[in-house]
Amino acid sequence: MGFTGMALASMLHGDGVAKPLDAGANVGIHGGGPLGQPHFAPKAKRVIWLMMRGGVSHFESFDPKPVLSRYAGKTISETPYEEHVTNSPFANNLREQIANNVIKTNQAKIWPMQVGYEHCGRSGVGITDWFPHLKRCADEIAVIRSMWTTDNNHGAQVQLLSGRHLLDGCFPTIGAWIHYGLGTLNDNLPQFISIGPPISRQCFEGLGSGYLGPEHAGVRLRVDPDDPLAYAKPELDVGPDEQEIRAALLGKLNRLTAVEYPNDPALRARIQSYELAFRMQRVVPGLLRFDSESEPTRRLYGLDEDITRPFGQQLLATRRLAEQGVRFIQVFHGEGGSGEWDGHSKFVETHKKAAAKVDRPIAGLIKDLKQRGLLEETILLWTTEFGRTPGVQGADGRDHHNYGFSIWMAGGGVKPGVVHGATDEIGFHAVEDRHYVTDIHATVFQLLGLDPRRLEIPGRKRLAIDYGNPITDIMV
Repeated sequence: MGFTGMALASMLHGDGVAKPLDAGANVGIHGGGPLGQPHFAPKAKRVIWLMMRGGVSHFESFDPKPVLSRYAGKTISETPYEEHVTNSPFANNLREQIANNVIKTNQAKIWPMQVGYEHCGRSGVGITDWFPHLKRCADEIAVIRSMWTTDNNHGAQVQLLSGRHLLDGCFPTIGAWIHYGLGTLNDNLPQFISIGPPISRQCFEGLGSGYLGPEHAGVRLRVDPDDPLAYAKPELDVGPDEQEIRAALLGKLNRLTAVEYPNDPALRARIQSYELAFRMQRVVPGLLRFDSESEPTRRLYGLDEDITRPFGQQLLATRRLAEQGVRFIQVFHGEGGSGEWDGHSKFVETHKKAAAKVDRPIAGLIKDLKQRGLLEETILLWTTEFGRTPGVQGADGRDHHNYGFSIWMAGGGVKPGVVHGATDEIGFHAVEDRHYVTDIHATVFQLLGLDPRRLEIPGRKRLAIDYGNPITDIMV
């Protein structure tokens, strides 16, 4: 028992658990290099991942296709593109959750683009009029127009974050891998945070750490300084001195138990979570109050308008958390089980409104990060789970479309003002420089200085596709 206790004490010190509350940063977590350091020189320190839930149409965002208007009202079989669509080697890149996504070229009528667009920035990237503020940021972003995934339903959100189809089960998300591989930048804050409406209970709401262990799972945070973290606030009013005494006693009891059960991952995670929650109670509320922010900064995020205020508050909180050393922050946009961008009907109304909610805050985040010198050390991603069909669904909608869609990246190590990859003439298949979702992961790992193969867990063999390939064409 004595030797076990020594080993446990060593592990707890290495994990940043058995330390004074005001200890310094950069404490290592097992999995990375020495003391959790990167495997090679990184180009960025942190990640902000913006997930638009529901499936943003690539046509009406970052991959406009005017040819849709030319063939509007015709079926795909009545256009020159039927053979290309149905006989494409990419037509089988589908693993259906719901068996309704068969390519029926003689049924759905092609629907014209529902909004205008402009060629913006040095790259001349087409961005539609629903994103006027992001148009002015075109020279800061790298648009990737050739993404594809195999899930045709909203479990594709899980696939974006974990690289695995929901039918495979729950696997560690990219946030958990980064938490596992790199040391903390701030002992008083979690290193993997999720903000906004979560995925509907799928794989622990997109926060899961799977076999990496519960201590690497994400923490859901509400942008509410009075109640930011579930279960962290005492039920009754407790003074700070009494609270510190209680926390110290609880920690002592937990460690006594840990000596007896040194291999219990749930206990290990519980010790970490209790002590982190105690420290967070002192730090987080202040980060979620914006009184100290200047009026120009508040306007930059759209806090002066009702439609942009909710998402603007989330992104302003994200910048403040990133500034204080949170390593990985994912921000979901889109309420409801399927997400706000799920445009099966009333497509123009729903997409236009959703875009108005996020466009100004996202552009504000880019500008704010840049003016504070944070953009060059932050990887910023804008993603959605899939695109929408070129054909109309019902009277006024577009269906799910996983064969080709767009995302963009910006920040540390990413080339600004470029377009990479392409879909075909009618935006059906990704055909040029195709990228499965784990290529995003590989790019992020590369920019953070991590070799994912050196993070592999013994007995947990990963597939080649799980690792992906870095998108070197968009990297400086």
